[in-house]
Amino acid sequence: MDVSWEDFGWERLADGVGRRRLPGWDATSGLIAGQDGVLLYDTGSTLREGAELRAQAEALLGGRRVTHIALSHPHFDHVLGTGAFSGAEVYGAVGIAELMRRERDEIRDTAIRHGVTEADATEAADVLVAPHHLVFGEWTLDLGGRQVLLANIGPGHSGHDLAVLVPGSPEVVFCGDLVEESGEPQAGPDAIPSRWPAALDRLLSLGGEDAAYVPGHGAVVDAAFVRAQRELLAARFGVS
Repeated sequence: MDVSWEDFGWERLADGVGRRRLPGWDATSGLIAGQDGVLLYDTGSTLREGAELRAQAEALLGGRRVTHIALSHPHFDHVLGTGAFSGAEVYGAVGIAELMRRERDEIRDTAIRHGVTEADATEAADVLVAPHHLVFGEWTLDLGGRQVLLANIGPGHSGHDLAVLVPGSPEVVFCGDLVEESGEPQAGPDAIPSRWPAALDRLLSLGGEDAAYVPGHGAVVDAAFVRAQRELLAARFGVS
């Protein structure tokens, strides 16, 4: 199942688990395959990018479709491709669905300000898919022979941060933008800095010392990196 991941520009992280670093903003999209279901973590910044992810996932997995989507948080570069996945069940942290419906135009405008063409941003916003299933604490998904844990461990980078734990050897934790490796963690107007270090504590508790932590942007890191970033954020924002 994993033989050709690198041929498609994906990084294999474990059996049936990989991720793609998308061009432009270096945002991560993760793929987790079970026997019966396939989960995609984040969908890119445009419908075109989402369609490319869908086609690559199907090619990697012998034509199998993405059945589930988990959105790490509501920023444009992680959610605007969701409309390309017809029929997928979409999950997000509690509150994200209402926010995405209410702030659809702002998500579109933010994408345009960051360089997405107006046509692409408008097309994606017009069919923006808000999550159907809201995660209050933790939610276990059975993909068939593989269970993954969706964990609402924010707020921090945003008001609605969702991580995904994939048990195995190694365990893999998809962190969203709670962790960033390719640049300093970005704190926009919807960040909640006073809660961010605590969110990283929960992330470390979830994955443990030996997990592979996949940031929202950048290379895969270890627990020591996450802990160091936690201390940096605590000092930056003056919280313990």
